Amino acid sequence: MDATDVLTEAYGRLPDLVAGALDGLDAAQLRRAPADGANPVGWQIWHLTRIQDDHVADMMGEPQLWTTGDWAARCGLRPDPADTGFGHGPEQIAAVRPEDGGVLLDYHRAVVDRSLGYLRGLSPADLDRVVDENWDPPVTLGVRLVSVLDDDFQHVGQAAYVRGLILR
Repeated sequence: MDATDVLTEAYGRLPDLVAGALDGLDAAQLRRAPADGANPVGWQIWHLTRIQDDHVADMMGEPQLWTTGDWAARCGLRPDPADTGFGHGPEQIAAVRPEDGGVLLDYHRAVVDRSLGYLRGLSPADLDRVVDENWDPPVTLGVRLVSVLDDDFQHVGQAAYVRGLILR
C-alpha cells in the first residue's frame, strides 16, 4: 500500500463518521450548542466539509462545490468561497442553519467523492509537490492532505461528542 492508498482509505472513512454524528438530530438540534462558546454539531460538520472542499478544490485548481450547487442556500448562507468557518465568532456560527442533517451529509459525501477521485489520480511522487511556500519548511501536497484529514477527524469527533450530549 502506498501513501495515496492510505490517504484514500482514510478519506473514505469520513462519510460514515459524519453520518453517525448527524444521526437522529433535527434542524434545531443541529444548531444547539451544548454550552456558551461551544460549537453545535451542524456547524462542526459544515466547517469540516467546507475546509475539505476549499482545500481540495484549490489543489485541483477547480471551483468549490459550495459555490456551484445549492448547498449554501440550504444552510442559510451565501455561496462565499472564503467562508469556511475559520475564525468564526458566535454570530457567524449561529448563522449556519442547515435545513436538516441530510443537506450536510449530502454536501459532505459530494466533497469526499470528489476528493477520492482526486486522490486516486495521484502518484506517490505527486505528494512531494510544494503547494504552499509560506511555511518553513514549505508545505507539500501530501502534508496538506494530511492536515485536512486531521482537521476533519478532530471536528467529526467533536460533533459526535456534542450529539451524545444533546441526545442524552
